Amino acid sequence: MPLTHRKDLGLLALRLGTGGVLLAHGAQKLFGWFGGAGIEGTAQAMEHMGFTPGRESAVAAGLGEAGGGALLALGLATPAAGAAAAGAMAGAASVHAPAGFFAQGGGFEYPAFLGFVAACLGISGPGRFSLDHATRHRLDRPATVVMAFALSAAAATVVLNRRAATLAAAEAAGQGSDADSRTA
Repeated sequence: MPLTHRKDLGLLALRLGTGGVLLAHGAQKLFGWFGGAGIEGTAQAMEHMGFTPGRESAVAAGLGEAGGGALLALGLATPAAGAAAAGAMAGAASVHAPAGFFAQGGGFEYPAFLGFVAACLGISGPGRFSLDHATRHRLDRPATVVMAFALSAAAATVVLNRRAATLAAAEAAGQGSDADSRTA
């Protein structure tokens, strides 16, 4: 098997695995599948974690994960898919960050790794065995990579700054927060 086909096969496997995990994680939020809380339960959890408004935050996180994951698995609009999933995982990592790095202690290792892999796939491209390749990379151009990651970084920055302000206001009001004890 030629080296290029091995790389394309490796990218396919990585896209299917990462995309599948992200899709399932987002489906928990959006539909309550796989033991998830669905939109209403996720919205309440998002509010407790400092993401306001909760319902809109739940929908955005669910779509970033499920939509980004599905598109990554298909290899379609790969830069946008990788950027969306990475942005969603930045929010999840922020929730887990106070617990340190390692997942066994509740840390941010797992969401950071999912976001990192999604971003790498968005930057590297999907490989030959993808819908992007079949459509002659119409949604996978260099300018798309730059635009998708710039928009995702800007959106994540706004969301994380808003969360920090919400948590600071709650702390100042003496309400405290259980934001860091929940999972995203």
